[in-house]
Amino acid sequence: MKFCSYMRAVTLVMMMVGLVAQVESSSCTSTFFSSLVQLIPCRAAVAPFSSIPPSGACCNALRALGQPCLCVLVNGPPISGVDRNMASQLPNKCTTNFQPCESM
Repeated sequence: MKFCSYMRAVTLVMMMVGLVAQVESSSCTSTFFSSLVQLIPCRAAVAPFSSIPPSGACCNALRALGQPCLCVLVNGPPISGVDRNMASQLPNKCTTNFQPCESM
């Protein structure tokens, strides 16, 4: 049982190191978690199978976040309740001038 807890802790630390490396490898100046929090207004628009368009608050949050941080989120670890494909479509739906995210 202790070994399983140890392995979970090691895995969590490795994921966090990977996230920091992803954030540092782009020009995103926010952490993964703060970027995620900033896009809370977009939650309804990126939920799996959602037909809800992004709100004005969502589009404003997206513009404030910026393309590099959006790409960190889109290419990062899975986010419960978020459809990555829908998240990557936010710039087009919000008519922002972001370049497409490249897969990391």
